[in-house]
Amino acid sequence: MAVEDEFYAPDLDTSAASLGHERPDVAAYRALAEDLRRRVDGEVAFDEYAQVLYASDGSIYQARPAGVVCPRDAADVRAAVEIATDHEVPVLPRGAGSSLAGQAVGPGCVVLDMTRHMDDLLAVDPEAQRATLQPGLVQDDLDDALAEHGLKFAPDPASSNRATVGGGIGNNSTGAHSVRYGITDAYTEELEVVLADGSLIHTREVVLDSPEYDAIVAGDDLEAEVYRTVRRLVEENADEIDAKYPSLKRSVSGYNLHKVIYENDDGQQVINLSKLFVGAEGTLGVIVEATVSLVTAPEETALALYCFEELVAAMRAVPEALEYDVGAVELMDDEVFRLAADSDGYAEYVDVIPEGTAAALMLEFDSELVDDFEAAVAETNDRFLERGEAFDVVEAYSETAQADVWKLRKAAIPLLMSLEGDPKPYPFIEDATVPPAELAEYVQQFEGVLEDHDTSAAYFAHAGAGTLHIRPILNLKTENGIEAMHSITEDVTDLVLEHHGAFSGEHGDGMARTEFTPKMYGNQLWSAFKRLKTAFDPEWLLHPGNVVYRDGPDDVGPDGDRGVGADMRENLRYGADYQSLEPQTELEFDDEGGFSQLVELCNGCGNCRETGSGVMCPTYRASGEEIQTTRGRANMLRAAISGELPEEEIHSDRFQEEVLELCVGCKGCKSDCPTGVDLAKLKAEVKHQHHQQEGAGLRERLFADIDTASRLGSALAPLSNLAAELPGARRVMEATLGIARERELPTFTGESLVDWFDERGPRVPEREAEEKVVLFADPYTNYSYPAPGRAAVEVLEAAGVHVQVPGDLPASGRAAFSMGFLDKARRRARGNVAALYPRVEDGWSVVFVEPSDAVMFQDEYLDLLGDRRVEAVSGAAYGVMEYLDRLRLDEAVDWDAPEESVAYHGHCNQKATNRDHHAVGVLRRAGYEVDPLDSTCCGMAGSFGYEAEHYELSQAIGRILFGKVEDSPAETVVAPGGSCRSQLGDRDGHDRPPHPVEKLAAALA
Repeated sequence: MAVEDEFYAPDLDTSAASLGHERPDVAAYRALAEDLRRRVDGEVAFDEYAQVLYASDGSIYQARPAGVVCPRDAADVRAAVEIATDHEVPVLPRGAGSSLAGQAVGPGCVVLDMTRHMDDLLAVDPEAQRATLQPGLVQDDLDDALAEHGLKFAPDPASSNRATVGGGIGNNSTGAHSVRYGITDAYTEELEVVLADGSLIHTREVVLDSPEYDAIVAGDDLEAEVYRTVRRLVEENADEIDAKYPSLKRSVSGYNLHKVIYENDDGQQVINLSKLFVGAEGTLGVIVEATVSLVTAPEETALALYCFEELVAAMRAVPEALEYDVGAVELMDDEVFRLAADSDGYAEYVDVIPEGTAAALMLEFDSELVDDFEAAVAETNDRFLERGEAFDVVEAYSETAQADVWKLRKAAIPLLMSLEGDPKPYPFIEDATVPPAELAEYVQQFEGVLEDHDTSAAYFAHAGAGTLHIRPILNLKTENGIEAMHSITEDVTDLVLEHHGAFSGEHGDGMARTEFTPKMYGNQLWSAFKRLKTAFDPEWLLHPGNVVYRDGPDDVGPDGDRGVGADMRENLRYGADYQSLEPQTELEFDDEGGFSQLVELCNGCGNCRETGSGVMCPTYRASGEEIQTTRGRANMLRAAISGELPEEEIHSDRFQEEVLELCVGCKGCKSDCPTGVDLAKLKAEVKHQHHQQEGAGLRERLFADIDTASRLGSALAPLSNLAAELPGARRVMEATLGIARERELPTFTGESLVDWFDERGPRVPEREAEEKVVLFADPYTNYSYPAPGRAAVEVLEAAGVHVQVPGDLPASGRAAFSMGFLDKARRRARGNVAALYPRVEDGWSVVFVEPSDAVMFQDEYLDLLGDRRVEAVSGAAYGVMEYLDRLRLDEAVDWDAPEESVAYHGHCNQKATNRDHHAVGVLRRAGYEVDPLDSTCCGMAGSFGYEAEHYELSQAIGRILFGKVEDSPAETVVAPGGSCRSQLGDRDGHDRPPHPVEKLAAALA
């Protein structure tokens, strides 16, 4: 079955290329790019932007590729390999680019981005428990499709929400459940692979010396040579293979010579080259299709998190934990907890961790291994609490409670990179694996190595499999830090060998560890690896320098120095020569360590490529393009401020429109990005600097001052509403202002919210009220759609609140801020703070109907103004549903809600500041059944959805939300954001949905 998703399928009309900017090929690769375009159906990009976007991954490395090809099918891959070979340019297949050892970085390579088009699930055979898929399929998407059959793909890396199955095969990935299921090579059964000469082979179990085998090796093609060489190398080196490969659940260093020939279930000796391509990191061939085996998914699980006062005590408990029927044994240390507590997106998940926890060991039980969870946990409690060294336990039985713990664990890697300043806990020796029984001794010895180098580290991950992700904290912007990294790696690899371990347990060799592979396997197997590589890739054009390297120009392989040498200190993203410009900024960046530090917080982990939950990043979800991810934008900004791009490039039309203006400013990255890369803030600052230098267009100025335009529209209503409906008016607006003619424009009301309230007046006298509120009349609520404002007044008064709706306050400045007019936004912020501070000091709160204006007060005002008055006003600002919930004012109201279910689409700005959930609680207490949608931005994003060049992208993002609404069992949908309601109301056959507070007003008895 082919899996198609109408809401997430990339639409080429949403591509940055649709903006029409020239993207000239880099001169050195122009002829190659032209040849590729003649034969490849997919996108071909060899311009400087493409090079920057694909120069890095989730590791410490960076190197510009030649360019990028997004193949549509195996034929495109074959053509790309053949043409690159003709031009003697290396090839690198790439998945999500979340790799931690640099294996998705290829200097001067043609990058094959398999995620853009080759991401289908082709077939599922539930009875055989197998699935056939393309390499760009995201693992969580695979598991979602398999759920109806009660199946899953067993390896589960922490990055499964964006990592591809193909990338996992190339890396030989695994995850938290390797103690139960093992690693990817155990589940990779058959592959379709493009070899270095462009030929396509099908790898599967082939019985040695069978007619099938004899027919293969009798040929004179590359496939025959590969089969003959592999068998010869395995047989010639059998004793060395037995001696050198560690006996561990996780060992992915080097090539899988120990697994390529084996006895199958029928007792036959078979050769399966699939096992050899697993973990080869694209150095032996390009996988275009995979058939993988599956496992049944346990129906239920339970967690027990044991808390220890010392890290080594937790390590001593690991062998004991493995005596029980557990599916996972994971570790987190206090550094992970500390960073999570300081993160907007993860602070809530760390609340359950007891004070004084230096390390926590997490045990998971599943219903396929354990019948009675509480009895199983009671047994381990007795072992670790009553008779062991743990001082407390956190038990989690519900899906929600377990999901919260797993979110914390899976965020450990990117969270650690949010450490302030240049020293970071970098990945380079973090993936070493030793026998679990020796883990405590290994950790103590590792700490000795760190002391010798005057540093410390963070500890977490897969303790049950002996794989601890230990990340030394170093400053890789200095020569001393770089040399310390190399010295630590030398010492730790010595230590790992003493414990009969592996240098990599799941993250692979890449640029970080390939240098040390000869040390692990010895000269004989190292020679075998080089002969193997040369058999598959005679010219060493497939990702050269990874997994294996040539010891010199005279070594096996081609003439010249291609593939010669490996040094973990080369191709660093930063390095001793790295410098970045720290501009004078209009906004306050002290909390982030400066503008450049906020940009550099992006570690490349790729969380912004997730499409299944959260907010970040809506434009990527609609387009599937790297440039439309938070990572892509941060990489482009980093290139601009570090001199990697020309000095004035940041002010070019292309940079402004493709990098910055395609960001909708949803702020999802502020919370969903584990390191908190706030692209909306960075965008506002850079747009402001651009306006200062280059000026601003008419449409930008109009939208930045939308409150003035709205006030005029209201004053002229209903004539102002008729103007837009005149024949040809919409085409004129598109031609002159760039406002999409397809979009329904807001209408204006002759009686504003302020006018209505002035005539009506407050119904709860101030002297009788315990709470006093200024209801802020934002332009949309005031002049276009007052109904939610009126409902807010009625509900607040029903709760006994004294309400005022002043008409003399400036606009919040949200529109000006979003458009990059920070001086105008600051003036409005100052005006509001000056007007509201005396009231706040007198006990008043400031309440908003429109979420984006509430968050403007709560968040952006603190970046625009720096004094105690703004802190007071910001602290007294609430969205109306947040206000009711925080003070529990709704509990005093007599509700009479109809029997109705509602789907709730929260506003992305409120989600980013962890304030969107309040509406759900209030609506439920009022008597509604509520389905909170796990949805991203609606796609309107203020002015974004009105802009002609963004209309298609806005609609594509909207379709994602529409799909969530359609899938909900609820009868109707509610949304607090005015833009969201407009987008939802523009659907064919649908009315504009209500604000949640309107539902509350309807439920008043």
